[in-house]
Amino acid sequence: MSVRDAVSEALAGVLQRPARSALTALGTVLGVGSFIAVIGLTGTAASQIDSRFNELTATEVSVKDMGGPDPSRIPLAFPADADARIGRLNGVTAAGVYWKVRLDRSQSVRSSPSHTRGDDTQAQVVASSPGVLQAARPSFAQGRVFDAFHERRHEKVAVIGATTAARLGITTLQTRPAVFIGDTAFTVIGIIDDIERKPELLMSVLVPRSTAEHIWGPPTDERATMLIATRLGAAQQIADEAPTALRPEHPEYFRALSPPTPKALRSAVGSDLGQLFLLLAGVCLVIGTVGIANTTLVAVMERTGEIGLRRALGARGIHITTQFLSESTALGLLGGLVGTSLGTVTVVAVSALRQWTPVIDPLAVASAPALGLATGLLAGIYPAWRAARIPPAEALRR
Repeated sequence: MSVRDAVSEALAGVLQRPARSALTALGTVLGVGSFIAVIGLTGTAASQIDSRFNELTATEVSVKDMGGPDPSRIPLAFPADADARIGRLNGVTAAGVYWKVRLDRSQSVRSSPSHTRGDDTQAQVVASSPGVLQAARPSFAQGRVFDAFHERRHEKVAVIGATTAARLGITTLQTRPAVFIGDTAFTVIGIIDDIERKPELLMSVLVPRSTAEHIWGPPTDERATMLIATRLGAAQQIADEAPTALRPEHPEYFRALSPPTPKALRSAVGSDLGQLFLLLAGVCLVIGTVGIANTTLVAVMERTGEIGLRRALGARGIHITTQFLSESTALGLLGGLVGTSLGTVTVVAVSALRQWTPVIDPLAVASAPALGLATGLLAGIYPAWRAARIPPAEALRR
């Protein structure tokens, strides 16, 4: 049997039952289409990360106070002028130190000096230097941030989030309201409506660092952290320089955490998406393989008489095997071509809706039909082998 004859037989077998052939190839269409869509959408989404990489994340550095070899001996390693020291580094736009203040059970945040039921709130008190609010980039509903003047004079002032203000019943700053932390009154000078960095600060009461140290002492439960806002592209350099700038004699007291690079993030996103959806594509291909094998096996049983007639006319087992392998391979190739087209259209359509630039790997598009062909070939091996082993005499009797 020549290649031309095998192709003709395969096409005749496929076109003889077009509805069945279409349903049989559906699994391969879905598998190959998913494969192309996954490769294309993963590459397209990953390529957008560079342009849509979160600028806030890319310009944020955190410096942790590790306390050196004996942290209990040094509860606060940040110097008093930490903001100024980091601010002198080229590429820094703002920097500040903050930590959570530990309060006794008897202490709470209230809007009145007396303990009235329902008057207190569970807001966290945060000691922060002025640079923290500058680096966090808040937007104020009313008022302003505290500054170096308040820090230097240990002023009892506070900045609170809008949610905390609502819980405390503070609606305006014109009456110079105060919040009471324990028995100490803090004048509210600002109400934060929204914040770009560190959204947990919206649920906190922020007081100057020097005031918190004077009243409650250095941090105890959680060590202090410095928040640094940098210009785009300077984060890694600042992370390398910050420990030495803070304490030249003991840079090991600090650990700087710089943001991941867009390239690393893109690779991680691409890897995660690829593994997840390629698994789905693999499942579809397995379903397609089983579907083609099952349909081809049914076709063998239905065409037993035809097989017997061919054997009686001189066809050998290899010819029967080639015939059915050709049909299953043709179905797989057809499913691969249709799936490749659908996958490509899906990538382009999604990219158009998201206003992205579609990225499709030419090698994946070229190899996808071959993947469908291999699926069909694999699915037809057992049915073709069964067809070749049917005795001619028995086949003719059926």
